Amino acid sequence: MIEMGWQDWAEQSRRTLADAMAAIGEEQVAAAVDAMVAALAADRPMLICGNGGSAADSLHFSGELVGRFKRDRRAYRVMSLAADPVFLTAWSNDASFEDVFARQVQAHGAEGGVLVGFTTSGRSPNVLAAFQAARERGMATVALTGQAGEALEGRVDHLFAVPATDTALVQQIHLMLYHHWCRVLEARLA
Repeated sequence: MIEMGWQDWAEQSRRTLADAMAAIGEEQVAAAVDAMVAALAADRPMLICGNGGSAADSLHFSGELVGRFKRDRRAYRVMSLAADPVFLTAWSNDASFEDVFARQVQAHGAEGGVLVGFTTSGRSPNVLAAFQAARERGMATVALTGQAGEALEGRVDHLFAVPATDTALVQQIHLMLYHHWCRVLEARLA
């Protein structure tokens, strides 16, 4: 098997970025930011979840917003639902991994808040259950997925389905989106 070279990988990443830019419009991105700004300005919770590399993205995104991205400013009320290993392992072992995020949305979510869920496949049962719990709580929902996530259309308020199936390439676009959101949120909430 011949490994893909750096230049080939970079070109594949560039094509994925171009496809994502064509598929995801400024108005769509701005609408999700508006929901986040409304929640954070009103001191409502912003909860973030995902599995595996997407759990790492949820931690990264929340860390930038609780701490700082580019500006010194107040801490925002943001929490990654992947951050508590005691709860994650206890609930998954004793109850169910399928509702490990939904249970936390029930505990920490509130009307007017936002749930951001990462699922590159668009099919992660625990992320889908979290979206349902968030909707029941009156929270806005933002999904970052890959191409297959288009099945979430109508089940979340803001859907960002990257037109790719390679998990790493999808996650690269997710990173760009949430870094952009961090930048805009700091500018609008400072």
